[in-house]
Amino acid sequence: MENETAATLANFAPIILMLLIFYFLLYRPQKKAQKEREEMLNSLKVGSRVITIGGIYGTIVSLTDEIVILKIADKVEIEIARGSINGVAPNDNK
Repeated sequence: MENETAATLANFAPIILMLLIFYFLLYRPQKKAQKEREEMLNSLKVGSRVITIGGIYGTIVSLTDEIVILKIADKVEIEIARGSINGVAPNDNK
């Protein structure tokens, strides 16, 4: 009986090992990056300089839960989805 149990566990060992590798190499880093992005989007405020997914730099004029209005040039403002912001841009570029 003990030999059968050991043999069964030995058969499942590669599958369990693959699941552990999948978790530590794929799932965990993806969840960490997703959490960091969510924190960045929640920390946005009026006056922050950001870059969109499309590569447009702008300064936040106003924002709601879903929409951000960016000033990209004098007298030019665009309305974008909050999720389309890729990151906070350095303030020294203009």
